[in-house]
Amino acid sequence: MIVNQLVNSTDVDVPELVFTSTDTGGTVASGGVEQNNAITTMVLCNTAASNLTDETINSVTVSVYLVPKGASYGDSNKIISELIVPASETVFFSDEKFILSGGDEIYVGTSSANDIAFTVSVLEV
Repeated sequence: MIVNQLVNSTDVDVPELVFTSTDTGGTVASGGVEQNNAITTMVLCNTAASNLTDETINSVTVSVYLVPKGASYGDSNKIISELIVPASETVFFSDEKFILSGGDEIYVGTSSANDIAFTVSVLEV
């Protein structure tokens, strides 16, 4: 499954919820099974127009948080801290794999609303 959206956050320290893992597992003889989701790839694409003479124009600062069910975002669960994504550039995170249990969430904070398209590839495990 692929989930994507424009991030509406305007403050890197006040992120927006972009993904929630769900419990959709089947049942076995011993009872219910919690469905986990493996995050295989995350993509951050700055859709703002680039400036050929000054790459800092329309750059966006991004922070990403992996938040356990029932917890709040904060420095303790920040996995990307204030990454600067130049205009018209895309950043892929595909080397690391994360397993999210039901109710775990991904939050993204940006310095400019609707300039970062966030895409996550999810595999149910």
